[in-house]
Amino acid sequence: MTDTAIRDATPDQLVEHFDVLIVGAGISGIGAAHHLLEQCPDKQFVILETHASFGGTWRTHRYPGARSDSDLYTYGYRFKPWTGAPIAVKDEIMTYLGEVIEDEDLDRYIRYQHTIVSASWSSRENRWTLLVTRVDNGEQLRFTANFLWMCQGYYRHSVGHTPKWKGMDKFAGRIVHPQTWPDDLDYVGKRVIVIGSGATAATLIPALAPDCAHITMLQRSPTFFIIGRNVNEVADMLRDLEIPEDWIHEIVRRKLISDLGLLNQVALDYPDLAREELLKPIREILGEDFDVDTHFNPRYRPWQQRIAFVPDGDLFHGIKSGKASVVTDEIDSFTETGILLKSGATLEADIIITATGFDMNVLGDIDFSVDGVPLDYAKTVTYRGLMFTGIPNLVEVFGYFRASWTLRVDLIGDFVCRLLRHMDELGVSVVTPTLRDEDVRMELHPWIDPEDFNPGYLQRSLALLPQQGDKDPWRHSPNYQLEKQALPAADLDDGTLRFS
Repeated sequence: MTDTAIRDATPDQLVEHFDVLIVGAGISGIGAAHHLLEQCPDKQFVILETHASFGGTWRTHRYPGARSDSDLYTYGYRFKPWTGAPIAVKDEIMTYLGEVIEDEDLDRYIRYQHTIVSASWSSRENRWTLLVTRVDNGEQLRFTANFLWMCQGYYRHSVGHTPKWKGMDKFAGRIVHPQTWPDDLDYVGKRVIVIGSGATAATLIPALAPDCAHITMLQRSPTFFIIGRNVNEVADMLRDLEIPEDWIHEIVRRKLISDLGLLNQVALDYPDLAREELLKPIREILGEDFDVDTHFNPRYRPWQQRIAFVPDGDLFHGIKSGKASVVTDEIDSFTETGILLKSGATLEADIIITATGFDMNVLGDIDFSVDGVPLDYAKTVTYRGLMFTGIPNLVEVFGYFRASWTLRVDLIGDFVCRLLRHMDELGVSVVTPTLRDEDVRMELHPWIDPEDFNPGYLQRSLALLPQQGDKDPWRHSPNYQLEKQALPAADLDDGTLRFS
């Protein structure tokens, strides 16, 4: 028990109460805690984390070579300078997060191995009650909170998404999903197939290729990649001039955000030009005899799906060396010794890795209810992509698709703290996004427009996610450049947030 907890005795157990309860000790939850300490130091809070330590995604991803797919100057927090190479491996990111926890003494706020089973809102008590299970000993606990800050991430950590292909049970080797990477997997000298062509595949293949007999990337369709050196010349120049690291971090961060905004705009306005610019370095590495258009020229337009950064082009140098190869085809069935493709060709393998993505969770797969009624998340309408109609005192962090996730962590942190302070000024304890009379007939759309962004994991889950309207503040913006202006300027008293 912490000194800050308010304890309400009940006949059967002790209940701990907090002003704010943060769900998850990953990069979002750690960032949320920082903002509370800095901007709302009077708020008593706790972080509940299912795992035995911090890190979230970076704790879950244990596969070889796991690394960021965007630069750490923007993936890192605005308040904590990043001093390493722009693209970082898992251990470097975990060290960075650990330093934030140590610097701000956050460990005293985190309860590890606490899994939230259910969360119920009571309008009579104006608070959330959470039923929690201790993972280590099975103990059942209860927490109450005035406000929930959902920082659990957007995909299910316990198991990855693996399609069901015909004949999988016949394969004599091992089938592995990167999200549940086994410690005993021996791939040295083995023939390996990696199914998929996203960021995970692009990370795994260069990491495994030196030790495998051969590794093949099997993809149904191509993916875009950004290739560049894993250095930041601006940062290096400023360091040579002995500029303080916090200045370097801010300057480089702003430049990268500007560059990314320009790339996004070019992809939207001049998609053919953006396509050729993305393919040009791939052609240069693989040479004119390689069929780049078949294997690396996607059917969708640039940025209609997330684009992973490939540092120093390592994936493509592996293909050029012959240690790795790429096959663009569809799977007919698994066989005892590999995979039969729809073209009739076969691929032989000792190990098959299904880098086929993940399944999204809905509010952390927690059983939510409001005043005894089970929550139907898909029937809510989002307020600015972070709150939802009919759900009191709750914010969920959902990051950007075309920019670093953490850019939105910081923006939402500012917004939540401003909202909490505003509620204190008004002398109210409840805030609920509510459609005004002029909003109730507006046209509703999916959480994300499939024409704008359409990766498979999102398409599989759209029916489970909230809707958005056709006007602000009922839209979910995927654009950092717009939100960095809109969220700080949001009018909290325009009638869309009902206070009581």
